[in-house]
Amino acid sequence: MKAESCAALLKAQDRILLVTHRNPDGDTMGSAAALCSALRRCGKTAYLYPNRQVITKLLPFVEHYFAPAEFAPDYVITVDVATEKMFADGFSGAVDLCIDHHPSNSHYAADELIDPDRAATGEIVLDVIRALCVSLTKDEADLLYIALTTDCGCFQYANTDAHALRTAAELLEAGADNSRLNQLFFRKVSAARLKLEGLIYNSMSFYKDGKVVFAIVTDDMLTQAGATEDDCDDLAGLAGRAECGSVSITIRDWPGGASKVSVRSGADFDSCALCARFGGGGHKMAAGCNLPVPPLAARELLLEAIDEVWA
Repeated sequence: MKAESCAALLKAQDRILLVTHRNPDGDTMGSAAALCSALRRCGKTAYLYPNRQVITKLLPFVEHYFAPAEFAPDYVITVDVATEKMFADGFSGAVDLCIDHHPSNSHYAADELIDPDRAATGEIVLDVIRALCVSLTKDEADLLYIALTTDCGCFQYANTDAHALRTAAELLEAGADNSRLNQLFFRKVSAARLKLEGLIYNSMSFYKDGKVVFAIVTDDMLTQAGATEDDCDDLAGLAGRAECGSVSITIRDWPGGASKVSVRSGADFDSCALCARFGGGGHKMAAGCNLPVPPLAARELLLEAIDEVWA
């Protein structure tokens, strides 16, 4: 499906619920909220599924789109959700349309608009909004700027291409406040986050002549730093700062003695292939998975799998 046919499909729907993914980032929340706003401008009744895991700095941008408890949708859209396992906590049921950019998408929806060549789902949603409404509001531009920049690491990640930069320019022309948003999402952090980063850097370990970098984040570290989930945004980017590293892996304590794994890499390693061995997925240079073992045991399993993937 192309953006134009997707927009035509949406014009025929009403009472729409947009669903984001668990542990939501700026792309899923910003893209879904921007599309929700555009649908409302088209006269549709549209809401976001109330994802209660949204971090504090994102919440003011999206919470006024959350559905009331009594809302019963006739049409369900997922935004930036690669698999059914990633649905926001508490959501279940059939999905009518999926809008996504993950190459590992499991094709669970009745209809889909998927473009794995886009740096962020926000770029795809921008195309849909153009087809729906022609122009953007300032709020929609801000939301899509959040979506794009958080998935591109403020244009530092390898997925930043010419199309992403042209998209950013268009969003600025539509009123996106890049100065304020860059400060909020990329420049300013809490004192607890700074302390947590210090503990993470001290925990890093290096393998394969430094080409593989591991960072382990434990609940004890969060306690020592006085950090909360609001201080844990984009921890996966820290290990990738090591200049010798080709693959950086961040492992977090997860409930029930499990581990949440985030993998980042250069073009010479397939992060998605590594995570797929453990039921995860994502992109070639950015992927994730969960392992049913504590972080140290997870590190050993990942090291073994790296030898098999990195042939």
